[in-house]
Amino acid sequence: MKKDAKVEEKVAELTNDLQRTRADFENFRKQVEIQKENEKNTVKLATVYKVLPLLDDLDRAINTYAELAPLKKSLEKTLVELKLEKIPADETVEFNPDLHEAVMAEGDGEKEMIAEVLRPGYYYEGEVLRPAMVKVKRV
Repeated sequence: MKKDAKVEEKVAELTNDLQRTRADFENFRKQVEIQKENEKNTVKLATVYKVLPLLDDLDRAINTYAELAPLKKSLEKTLVELKLEKIPADETVEFNPDLHEAVMAEGDGEKEMIAEVLRPGYYYEGEVLRPAMVKVKRV
């Protein structure tokens, strides 16, 4: 009987070791998946940052040359596909320091409104990627 008890004890010990090893492996697999996802997001974000100057140039060209106006819809469609959204910044928008970077201010009123957009800002996947660079007027 003592041999059977020893065998059962060894089987229980090995079973516990196997269960711990499986749990460790599962945790390792999940950690690797998280790291891969984080690396993928980092690469996507780095790529989007590199595209911003090109978007700025396209935006300026479209606003300067009327014959490029048809490109505006194509650019907007591409922005949606890239999960980029322009931060609202025109004369009807009140200045928000979380969304806008003021480089100039004029006037002496209490309310701060956007006077001019110097560089568009963007949301990426709902987060502020780059604030809009604006000129502010106080009314």
